[in-house]
Amino acid sequence: MKSGNLILLFLVLSTIASAQQRARELGLKFGVLEPGKFNAITDVKGVKVGHTTLIRGDSVRTGVTAIIPATGNIFQEKLPAAIYVGNGFGKLAGITQVKELGNLETPIILTNTLSVPVAMDAIIGYTLEQKGNERVQSVNAVVGETNDGGINDIRGRHIKKDDVLNAINSASDGPVTEGSVGAGTGTIAFGFKGGIGTASRKLSDIMGGYTLGVLVQTNYGGMLEIAGVPVMQELAKTKPSDELQKKADGSCMIVVATDAPLDSRNLERLAKRAFMALAKTGSYASNGSGDYVIAFSTDSSLRIPYSSRVRTINPTILQNDAVNGLFQAAVEATEEALINSLFMATPVMGKSKNLVPVLPVKRVLEIIKQYQKIKLP
Repeated sequence: MKSGNLILLFLVLSTIASAQQRARELGLKFGVLEPGKFNAITDVKGVKVGHTTLIRGDSVRTGVTAIIPATGNIFQEKLPAAIYVGNGFGKLAGITQVKELGNLETPIILTNTLSVPVAMDAIIGYTLEQKGNERVQSVNAVVGETNDGGINDIRGRHIKKDDVLNAINSASDGPVTEGSVGAGTGTIAFGFKGGIGTASRKLSDIMGGYTLGVLVQTNYGGMLEIAGVPVMQELAKTKPSDELQKKADGSCMIVVATDAPLDSRNLERLAKRAFMALAKTGSYASNGSGDYVIAFSTDSSLRIPYSSRVRTINPTILQNDAVNGLFQAAVEATEEALINSLFMATPVMGKSKNLVPVLPVKRVLEIIKQYQKIKLP
């Protein structure tokens, strides 16, 4: 594509991006629990998110998203964590140690499939260079991925260490940029432009007053449903079922953060509930879909020291009967985050001049209105 046309395309996409609205802003609600201040994973205190977006020439459409789970040196003060594998067609790095020891010691990086090694290298260097880690000789880098090769020159492996470090060092709290950014720059969901989405829930004082936030990287498919409405069926009544099936493969990364005092066992149970939200959007976790949920707790009393002189710990954790509100929050927030990734995405033209359109939100809202799910102005 000529440079003039490319600039024009970017201007058009920027205009579209400014007009995008999140699902809740358009009248859609998922569940009954209230969101946090930003309706984002950063509503969990201490959690930060950063993006590096790579758009170069006519075929580089990829990026990195970093989730910083807490302030301070998290290698020295690890967080309880768990990973649930919904469908293991993926290249998630660091999974075995998290499952074995039940803790997280690095930022979580999301990127494309072939950039997992360079992201691991960047996290290892980042961790070794932190003050207090001068004698560290082992780092369990956690890197998730989806394959953006549909519109990105993934074989070119354009992500570099500096891109990963930039995402980490630029991470901030507050509102999170969604859609076609960071690790979601080149992703596709349900045949439309996917990307980064986020949402949160704040439990009432009776339910513990805890906050739960979710961030997703959507690159999966199925028969899209929104708020219980069979959107894809309505959008594609004239398309044969075998064509719709082609949109089922892909992957989805889900990151769940909470300030509730949960150990790794109940964090894994929480992750399983987040995975349930994929089905609510029409996914059936097809054979070629790599779907993972990473969950962690930021509760300061549960931090796990890298080295300690004591043999035992006596943590205070929620009882099983007390986690139901969090289970509900995980389903609701994840479903909303998944839909936000579609609503906030902008069209992206990539390699072979492949233009991935955005979900026709106006038409979708009309369909939902027909099913009397929302009242539109």
